[in-house]
Amino acid sequence: MATTTTQAQELITCDLCIKPVQQFCNSCQVGLCEDCINKHVNSLKSLKHDIVPFTKRTVQLVFPQCTSHSHQRCEVHCQQCDVPVCIKCLTGPKHKGHEFHDMADIITKMREKIKRETEEIEGIIPNIREKDADTENKISKSMAHFVQLKKQAKNQRKQWHLEVDTIFNKMESLIQSLRDHHITTLKSCQSKLRSQNSSMIQNIQENKEILKSNKVSDVNNYQSKLKEYRNITQIPDLSLPSLQTNTVQGRELSIELGEYKATLTQTSLSSLTDEVSFLSVKELLEEAKVIANIPTNVTNLFKVACVGSDKAWISGRDKMITCVDIHGAVQDTVTSTCKNFPDDISVTRQGELIYSDGNNRTVNIVRDGKTETLITTPRGWHPSGLCCTRSGDILVSMVATDRSHLKIVCYQGQKVTLEIDKDEHGDLIHPGGKYGVFVVENNNGDIVASDRNVDTVVVVDRTGKVRFRYNDKPSGGKKSFSPKQIVTDSMGHIIVADYLNDYLHILDQNGQFLRCVDNCGLDAPGGLSVDSEGRLWVGLYDSGEVKVIQYMK
Repeated sequence: MATTTTQAQELITCDLCIKPVQQFCNSCQVGLCEDCINKHVNSLKSLKHDIVPFTKRTVQLVFPQCTSHSHQRCEVHCQQCDVPVCIKCLTGPKHKGHEFHDMADIITKMREKIKRETEEIEGIIPNIREKDADTENKISKSMAHFVQLKKQAKNQRKQWHLEVDTIFNKMESLIQSLRDHHITTLKSCQSKLRSQNSSMIQNIQENKEILKSNKVSDVNNYQSKLKEYRNITQIPDLSLPSLQTNTVQGRELSIELGEYKATLTQTSLSSLTDEVSFLSVKELLEEAKVIANIPTNVTNLFKVACVGSDKAWISGRDKMITCVDIHGAVQDTVTSTCKNFPDDISVTRQGELIYSDGNNRTVNIVRDGKTETLITTPRGWHPSGLCCTRSGDILVSMVATDRSHLKIVCYQGQKVTLEIDKDEHGDLIHPGGKYGVFVVENNNGDIVASDRNVDTVVVVDRTGKVRFRYNDKPSGGKKSFSPKQIVTDSMGHIIVADYLNDYLHILDQNGQFLRCVDNCGLDAPGGLSVDSEGRLWVGLYDSGEVKVIQYMK
């Protein structure tokens, strides 16, 4: 009911206009001025109106108008039909034999429930505010902590550089000292040799003069120096010092010169450096070559996951997951829990097989021949692509039950540490479709996804920001780009199996196309993995064959 406050008193106005209220409709619970009474009655002609002076109003419930009977309000509720009904409805055939509850009782109970819930919510709010303040305090402390960490790292950088400078200053000083000693020794020998040479020349001249002389005394007084001259100064065999260096990739640097040795050791490495040599760069071969052809009995082979250097798990369009070696011998078999076939397979850093079961919403791990559930995805989401990261986390691509969109989730155990869903503009990165996406982590922390629904490779950084998309048709390709499984290697290359064009695309970590592998008889490549020797294992969908390919020097 509208009210207007004045300095003197509160003026109650009509609910239909701004004039002072005079009458009240008890039936509809509205205040009315004299001019609006007829307007109100005429607007609801089907109902009876109890118009009384405003001072004699009765506050009561306003029941809804019955849609089946005019002039009737619904004061009871049919339990079977779950609809409000009027008195006439009670005796009609539509609700015959049904159970009814008084609407007023229902409203009373609902108000009690609303009151209880409101009081509970009011009780929660202080806790929420307290936690918000606590979170804000933690954010502030964390920000200050990481600022301090950055300063410490900067100082450590200076200290490390000073340490390296000290090592090599000592090295240069030692080299100079060794040089001085070496050269001084040789020059001393050289001086003696030249002195001997001069003395010999002089002696020869003197001897020749004696030979010409006719004086007996000159010949008789001859003193032989031959014995002295036969004792020629020997040149010392000085060994030239060598600089000995040793490098254990990314872990230790050592350098030796004679008795002097210096070592820099990094005992705790970032996982990103485990597989990357900073001192030697592998190059792509001009032409890739097949080093093994592995026949299998797998139907529609489309998943490959390498174990070490000479084995791989493979799967196709059935429940079985098979481990074969590079010679084609079956090493192990696992019967998955999947209704049809695994959505994807991968191998943990400990060499354990994991697979996704989209139908049951689980990611499973096989330990000692037994299958255990590792992750259960939220209701409404089904796991698809898998990747075991270098830090031990698991990346899982998920598709919504209605296939409306997809997302990528990072799990640390059962804990979700990252969700990649929308880009910086709020748009879905993977809108959805018939297929899930394959997912893999690159050396620089990027997350690379092969989205078959839009035939595009999408690369995001660890914050979920899209870095680039790739969907180029290969040079000479007869059909559009059709990505299947995807991998990255120790040099940060992104390799994509192009199913329809029988190619492998090789990109650098920034999305720059490097070359295609198209000379290895790749008929419908689907599965793809890299072994610990840096070789590609390519599963061919139609033949079920696995080709092992050398593509880097």
